[in-house]
Amino acid sequence: MASSPLVVFSTHLGEIVVELDHARAPKTAAHFEALIADGWLDDGGFYRTVHKSNTPGQLPTIDVIQGGLGFELANTMPSVEHEPTNVTGLRHVTGTISLARGADTLATGEFFICLGDFPVLDASTLEGPGAIGFAAFGRVIAGLDVAKVIHKRPAEAPTPPGWDILKNQFISEPVPLRPSLRAG
Repeated sequence: MASSPLVVFSTHLGEIVVELDHARAPKTAAHFEALIADGWLDDGGFYRTVHKSNTPGQLPTIDVIQGGLGFELANTMPSVEHEPTNVTGLRHVTGTISLARGADTLATGEFFICLGDFPVLDASTLEGPGAIGFAAFGRVIAGLDVAKVIHKRPAEAPTPPGWDILKNQFISEPVPLRPSLRAG
C-alpha cells in the first residue's frame, strides 16, 4: 500500500511536514494537495497566531497558527465543500492540520495547525454556526517545534476590516512559506 502524500512547508525557521489523510478526508486532502500542486499557496505564509492571551472571553481558547494567502485573497482560491469531523472520524488534536472556513460550508486554502487538543473545533461540539466544526485532513509528522516558534511570534499587525474579534492575532512579521509535495 502506498503511503500518504506529504506536504512540506519550508520557512526560514525550519520545515513543517504534514501527512495528508486521503483515506478519511478524501475531498479535503485532495483539494489541498491540488492547491499546492497548482501553485496557489506559493506566495502564502503563516500570518495568524491564536492563544489564550489574545482570545476574547466569548470565544473558546485554542492554540493554533493559521496560514494561507490571508483573509483578503482567500476568496480568490478554488473552494471545497466542508468535510466535517463527524463524517471523517478525525479530531482536532495536537498536530492536526485543518481548513479554515467562513460562515458557510465552503473552504478555500486557509489552514491552521493545532498546538494542543481542541475538541471544540470538531463537528457537533458547539451550537449555532460553529456546530459544523472545521475540516481536519492530516497531521504534522515533523516540525511541530517550528510551529510552536511561529505561535510565539508577536501579533500586533493591523486586523483586517470587519474582523475586530480577531484583534492582536495577526503576526507582526508573517512567516513566508514555500509549500511542496513529497511522496510519503
